[in-house]
Amino acid sequence: MKKACYIGGQWVEAKNYAPLYAPYSGEQIAEIAQADAELVEKAISAAQEASVVMRRMPAYQRAAILEKISFIMDERLEEAAKIIALEAGKPIKTARGEVIRTIQTYKFAAEEAKRIHGETLPLDAAIGGEGRLAYTVREPLGVIGAITPFNFPMNLVAHKVGPALAAGNTVVLKPASQTPLSAYFLAEVAEQAGVPAGALNVVTGSGATVGDLLVTDPRVKALTFTGSPAVGIDIRNRAGLKRVTLELGSNSAVIIDKGVNLDEVIPRCIFGAFAYSGQVCISVQRIYVVRDEYETFVERFVAETKKLVGGDSLSEEADYSAMISPKETDRALAWIEEARERGARVECGGKADGRVLQPTVLTGVPADAKLSCQEVFGPVVLINPVDSVEEAIEFVNDSRFGLQAGLYTQNLSLALKAADELHVGGVMINDIPTFRVDHMPYGGVKESGMGREGIKYAIEELTELKLVVVKR
Repeated sequence: MKKACYIGGQWVEAKNYAPLYAPYSGEQIAEIAQADAELVEKAISAAQEASVVMRRMPAYQRAAILEKISFIMDERLEEAAKIIALEAGKPIKTARGEVIRTIQTYKFAAEEAKRIHGETLPLDAAIGGEGRLAYTVREPLGVIGAITPFNFPMNLVAHKVGPALAAGNTVVLKPASQTPLSAYFLAEVAEQAGVPAGALNVVTGSGATVGDLLVTDPRVKALTFTGSPAVGIDIRNRAGLKRVTLELGSNSAVIIDKGVNLDEVIPRCIFGAFAYSGQVCISVQRIYVVRDEYETFVERFVAETKKLVGGDSLSEEADYSAMISPKETDRALAWIEEARERGARVECGGKADGRVLQPTVLTGVPADAKLSCQEVFGPVVLINPVDSVEEAIEFVNDSRFGLQAGLYTQNLSLALKAADELHVGGVMINDIPTFRVDHMPYGGVKESGMGREGIKYAIEELTELKLVVVKR
């Protein structure tokens, strides 16, 4: 099956196509258009033209269109889940969860479209300000360039497209090369829902061509990117005066205090570490356990991990499947080997069955090993003992990243202390850092990014504040 680009409400053929392979089976599933500069230019022009229509469209109409997108997706839920399972190698039951969240994200966007407003200002609070009425309004920026990753190919697209359309912007979307089918599916749904031609354009191809032009074209007023820190920093350096929202990597940690209910904690931590083979920005990568609980925790965690079932992403039984590419699996295995050579102990996993990397638990990993200080983005977790929660907080903060962190404790003052001292974008008390619902502000500090997602917060990033002052 050949898939063209979606530009200005039309499916536009490219000169070149590239094969797309399923991560689990390695079989070719489609041929994907590789856009050249001419097609990207066409998409930006279409978005620029449509920005006049979107800017004038009343809020209730934008809301109705987004509501319809969520309604159509709900009707086609199973089809959407199968697309994600096939192209991303995400187990089908996990893929369904993603589609349910995507439906909800567009619903939130529909609701927030009606709530974009400014405020009145009391100018007479300043000498010389009397006799004036002042108010602010939020206006759309225009064309938004959205660059999305493979790991949540529908929901992370929704987090960029939803707020952009809600605010009256238009979008040129460059999906990840491994997961374009989800974006094509959205283009179909958007057309059916009545999104004006040119308001959403999907352009597939290499980051060097498509991404580059989105970063440098002056008609693109904002860039919203989720991906690796290296690429994010490069975008930021080259974007000039464009607005830039960056959702980058992390090596998220959870701290386990003494006296917590391990029956609740362990299944959550296993979910956080191994859901979608750990290919989640806020996947649990580091677990620090207070010594009193350490041995019991490790023993029970390993026993539960061994019960997870691997297999074909389309199988209802599979808890985990292949990572996104064999290259990524090899990298994760090399990092595991590096930690082992430096004295870490592999408690379970550490091997690949065909294309599938087993969920891997290590103990005694040095703080400067790659598995600890870089983002593994695979089904690998380390568990290390600490003398106190305070010591664990220091380990968590000793990182280039700071997206989210979790702490399990029964001690309220300790929880509040951690909330103050953890240098991250979000602190989850009595939960894992992997917790996210779609309307909360989400984003990180340090090399984990800048700006916030979560529909209301993303709309603030994708609108301009204008002040109006009327002298009576």
